[in-house]
Amino acid sequence: MKNYILAFGLTLFFNQQFHAQETATAHSDNFDEVSYFTENDTVKKLTEVVVNGKNNPTNSTVSRSGIKLVDLPQAVQIIGSDIIFQQQSIRLSDVVKNANGIYVGSARGGAQESFWSRGYDMSSNNMFKNGFRFNGGSIPEVSSLDKVEILKGSAALLYGNVAPGGILNMVTKTPNFKKGGEITMQAGSYSFYKPSADIYGVINKNIAFRFNGSYENSESFRDYVTKKRYYVNPSFLFKINDKTEITIQGDYLNDDWTPDFGTGSIGKEIADVPRSAYLGAKWSDGNTKQMSTSVLVNHDFNNNWKLNFNTSFQDFNRTSIGTERIQPAANGDWNRPYGRQRAEEQIFANQLSLQGKFTTGKIKHQLFTGVDTEISNADNYTFRFYNPADNSTVTIYDTVNIFNPNLYNTSLDGPVLPSEVTRIVKTETNRFGVYAQDLISFGEKFKALLGIRYSYQEAKPVTHNKVDNTETEETIRNDRAFSPKVGLVYQPTKTITLFTSYSNSFTPNTGVTIDNEAIKPSIIDQYEIGIKNEFFKGKLSTNVTYYQIINSNLAQTAEFDVNGNPNSNTNIKALSGETTGKGIEFDIAYRATKEFNIIAGYSYNDMRFTKTTGATGSFIEGDRVARTPQNTANLSFFYTVSSGIFKNVSFGAIGNYIGNRIAGWNNQINPSYPNGVWDREIPVDGYATIDFSVGYEWKKFTLLCKLSNITNELNYTLHENYSVNPIAPRQILASLRYKL
Repeated sequence: MKNYILAFGLTLFFNQQFHAQETATAHSDNFDEVSYFTENDTVKKLTEVVVNGKNNPTNSTVSRSGIKLVDLPQAVQIIGSDIIFQQQSIRLSDVVKNANGIYVGSARGGAQESFWSRGYDMSSNNMFKNGFRFNGGSIPEVSSLDKVEILKGSAALLYGNVAPGGILNMVTKTPNFKKGGEITMQAGSYSFYKPSADIYGVINKNIAFRFNGSYENSESFRDYVTKKRYYVNPSFLFKINDKTEITIQGDYLNDDWTPDFGTGSIGKEIADVPRSAYLGAKWSDGNTKQMSTSVLVNHDFNNNWKLNFNTSFQDFNRTSIGTERIQPAANGDWNRPYGRQRAEEQIFANQLSLQGKFTTGKIKHQLFTGVDTEISNADNYTFRFYNPADNSTVTIYDTVNIFNPNLYNTSLDGPVLPSEVTRIVKTETNRFGVYAQDLISFGEKFKALLGIRYSYQEAKPVTHNKVDNTETEETIRNDRAFSPKVGLVYQPTKTITLFTSYSNSFTPNTGVTIDNEAIKPSIIDQYEIGIKNEFFKGKLSTNVTYYQIINSNLAQTAEFDVNGNPNSNTNIKALSGETTGKGIEFDIAYRATKEFNIIAGYSYNDMRFTKTTGATGSFIEGDRVARTPQNTANLSFFYTVSSGIFKNVSFGAIGNYIGNRIAGWNNQINPSYPNGVWDREIPVDGYATIDFSVGYEWKKFTLLCKLSNITNELNYTLHENYSVNPIAPRQILASLRYKL
């Protein structure tokens, strides 16, 4: 805690030093850029740390309420399209390198990228697109994104059932009653080719359109791994009148990919095989199709009151077939198991919200209230491979040794055995939420954010057994929770904001109690305190946040059954555990001129089990939670020469660091193992990557070249212990853009 207090003290000290220097320094570099401020803001009004190239919006869509980021008692980071293009981002994982504390936890067999924040997985419920929950089972397209917004900490008040680490919202490009566009061609190592287009224009004075599209065809540094995908994203903007606008948009992604579970692990070590070695069967194949459409209606009653209605439909389908789960013996022998997966989900969601500003005496209010609903139908399939001669089930494709390429590089056109569906689990989930929050301003310096949400969630799983031709209704889960939030903001000067907040969220649990009832959700408390600063008339912004997240009723295997006997059934659980996460985050954004910007950040997170039963199957007190690095950091800059012989030449670099972490599963108490511990943690060292780019702009053409991972660092992303995927080696990528 002393370190945290020291950090805040240093921040306050430097603020005073910078403020004094700012007063004494004349500023003549009034470069052309979009202001940080709205027309009602004063020049000195503090901004949030916004990671963007040219456009620095005061508000973000992820906060939904229209509250200025400076008045929001939590941290927000926004990564704009200019930064995405400058850094030539191909995947969402490239984009989040600019956000401290956000990191890729696993690659999930090559099907998706799983992101973590403050020790919590964001992939299940914390990924959003244009404000709607997004199925994280795909690798989303980046070329169509206008910005990526990251709301740190708890967002349960506005979004319901989300993990407390934060949410990520992808915002696609939409029409703007202007004509223009751009065509881009990207090409790089391992036969990577990707043309894309962004075209926008005006149909008439009331209708504007925009079209984004891309196609990707690539191989990989991994042998036999390929990817082909195409994406389209049309949208229309209807200006009904001066007060009402309707935005209609849709997108469709088709992604053909090769399932790749990486190199595997042996015991507590990652298998020592070449980075390029593909251990799966060559006939392995995967496909993801994802479609969404949405209608957003914005109506302004007047300058103080606004009504928004949004509706969305999403369809997700992912299939794969091949060999999976690389779990070799100590000598490298591995029985390659057959694997076939199919997952589908349809999501229909609605949001109705009201924003309003009013006063009671001298106190100002900024009200935001609304309701949201969501219906999800998710189907998960189980398959079996069988011998057609006797209909016997076959689980093993063949036996290889991961250290002998002559064995696993055998070439076959396809699986030698057919497969069939044995079970389908259909789960209908209904979500409903009603919320209200009020930002109360007690003069210019003191503000309070008060809010509460009621969430109702019902999950009804039904198992369809295709072998017995039966249907079984599983335990229906009804989760209800109130999610309050209280935040205080103090702005002693126009350039300093101090804030503190408390909020909680809920996480549904699987399993039943000793009385065979669905176990209740875990309620997670989160506390934050932070300081935001602005120096040099908005050119330098800093943000420091300290947080503590406590899950004081973590679900774990119950110690005793209903009769008081020791329990060995892991499905019988009790809310008897606890995890505690503590951390601090630093953000810095410096934009000296429109040609030069720096982004930097550091995050420290310590998340551990702080209370367990000590019974068989329970976790171990004091053990760090798996896949949670203590330290992450990022630093990037981009500079364009504005005059002289090298005018319009640009160069930049981005460095990213992921600290030591634990892969596999957390250790558990088990008397059957030495020292009474089932030891299954895989220690993974930290690593840093550095990318360097150089470019040139001539009239309507922009050429950028990037050399990524210039030190050829070797490290891994891990999902438990069977999907151990190496990061990409040194590569080169070039992008040529033509502005229409």
